[in-house]
Amino acid sequence: MVDVVVAGLVCRDLLVRVEQLPDSGSAPVTDRAETLGGAANIAVGARQLGLSAGLVGVVGQDDAADLVLTRARDDGIDVSGVVRRTGATTPLVVAVVTADGTHRLLEDVPADCLLTPADVRAAAPLLTSARAVVADLQQPDDAAAETVRLAALAGAAVVLDGAPDDPDAFAALLPSVTVLRADDEEAGAYLGRRLEGVEDVVAAARELVAAGPSVVALAAGSAGNVVAWRDGHHLYPLLGQDVTDLTGGGDAFVAGLLRALLAGADPRTAGWWASAAAALTVARLGGRPDLDATEVGDLAARAP
Repeated sequence: MVDVVVAGLVCRDLLVRVEQLPDSGSAPVTDRAETLGGAANIAVGARQLGLSAGLVGVVGQDDAADLVLTRARDDGIDVSGVVRRTGATTPLVVAVVTADGTHRLLEDVPADCLLTPADVRAAAPLLTSARAVVADLQQPDDAAAETVRLAALAGAAVVLDGAPDDPDAFAALLPSVTVLRADDEEAGAYLGRRLEGVEDVVAAARELVAAGPSVVALAAGSAGNVVAWRDGHHLYPLLGQDVTDLTGGGDAFVAGLLRALLAGADPRTAGWWASAAAALTVARLGGRPDLDATEVGDLAARAP
């Protein structure tokens, strides 16, 4: 059995830091890194926190695919669910981060490197062996829905990360979902309205819990994150002061939340684990986390 399987984007991340972006011309790069990226970073974070993890996704038949799959294997991630699409080019995401922490993403995600329902069904042996399955909703709706269906039938905890293109089509799936994670804009898409302020985010989280998920975690801008469950909710402030790059905060949040929930923690405690994992990740360059379970647990315990 695998603890966590992530179905989503598997890509090559190129990360560069500059003091500031010029209006034209060039600027010297002060730091750079090249890593496995995309939703795969949730699996990386899960592994670093002591969980076993697998990936379901699509890469090309190119050198970049060799690099990212080798990196995933080196991280201890099961890549048996990753399709190598003939003729496809492995997705590339370039993150440009300035000294003030502002980041800009340049994405090349070819359509033939997005998951299809057939890809998901081909990965059924891995998906149905998982304790928890994360469906990355940046993938096409039909593939994400098939991921939810297979995982729920197998009795896995289902995590939706983001919002689908057609939220109405997912309404019937929400009772099968254990955790729904979204930012405030994505949450507004589910509810058909724009969220304004923390009180509105709290109300939205409570409304979404009533629709089926056991736990709903919504970003609330600079106020932090709201986590709601059947009989309560809590607002978690953003932890840490030294923000270098916000790119990987959301993926680390999901990894921390799952680590705690799968260990039997209650949602309130799991929210502190998620917040701690995110804080430790945004303090470094790039979306790739570098987490230690003891460090995350200590910060989560101190934070309240």
